[in-house]
Amino acid sequence: MAWLEIPNIDIYFVVAVLFFFGFVEFLLGHYSHSKRSKDDYILELGGFFVVGLTKSIVVFVAHYIATLIAAPWFGVFANWSLWLSLPFYLLIDDFLQYWYHRSAHEYKWLWKHHYNHHAAEDMGVFVSYRNSWVYYLIMPNIWWTAIATFLGLGAAAALGIMIKLVIISSSHSTWVWDKWFYKTKALSPLMSVIERIVITPAFHHGHHAKSKLDGIGDPNGNFGNAFSIWDQLFGTAHFSRQFPKEYGLMETPKDPWYSQLLFPFVKSNKVDSEIHANFEFKKYTQNEPLQTKLAAGKYLYCQCGYSKDQPFCNGSHHGTKQTPLVFEMKKERTVSLCRCKKTKTPPYCDNSHLA
Repeated sequence: MAWLEIPNIDIYFVVAVLFFFGFVEFLLGHYSHSKRSKDDYILELGGFFVVGLTKSIVVFVAHYIATLIAAPWFGVFANWSLWLSLPFYLLIDDFLQYWYHRSAHEYKWLWKHHYNHHAAEDMGVFVSYRNSWVYYLIMPNIWWTAIATFLGLGAAAALGIMIKLVIISSSHSTWVWDKWFYKTKALSPLMSVIERIVITPAFHHGHHAKSKLDGIGDPNGNFGNAFSIWDQLFGTAHFSRQFPKEYGLMETPKDPWYSQLLFPFVKSNKVDSEIHANFEFKKYTQNEPLQTKLAAGKYLYCQCGYSKDQPFCNGSHHGTKQTPLVFEMKKERTVSLCRCKKTKTPPYCDNSHLA
């Protein structure tokens, strides 16, 4: 494809795709009722430029290192056809991104550079640029793109980035095009195939849900970047075909945009923030149960022990491999809820704290 060799074609394509989805969101009235603050807009716009700068730095550094230690490999795959090089590039790229993204939800040090992505209280095409600069600097698929280009897969990388940009922009946008397919009986089977290959808006919106209480979203699942195959292979897929009622984090200190973007060089001035200089991540377990009366309804039980609202979840499990438990009360009654996290019958106490 000769057009892939046009100078800066990837930059033109990025601008065109973002303009397209942004314009559609504007027509849908998203910006007139958005929950975004001024800091949110600055963070998302700043993140967009940080991504571009970081990619340039990574490409330069990666090529320099590769030239020093692997010069004979330069352009070794240049003769591969695009039919072979494109899936080769894309599958490695997306596999790396799945595990990197999942790790950002399972390890606290990386979560601090990714949490601002989930602090957005509504979706939008620029939400995908809400991360700290460190998150992009060590993102493995950016390094893979640089290495792939060095190996002679430049055309595949350029086309792959374009394909992924369309999918990622679509999955973050407020234009939920797949909703119409789900409601159209004749097209619903087609969507069953599509959503099990690529990330749809419903699939990724579920990942941005505030919690899984509504049975629609699951912020601790659906980690895929462009393809949903990895979530299905590794047991983190949640297909609901619906859209969460609430987005964002259960608790957020509303950190300034500059601390979210420039952490750890700039810390938050909010004392209850995880990126505050003196924040202490600790457990709040207690060696006795909570005796309380609960009304009929669904509740989120903390299983990690880090929630200050014991025994209920407040979202502190983000950045750990533990997730909260949804339990339902069919009618109002008094219960004994475990706060030591040793019970074998969560959320209810089984007197394990007495052992």
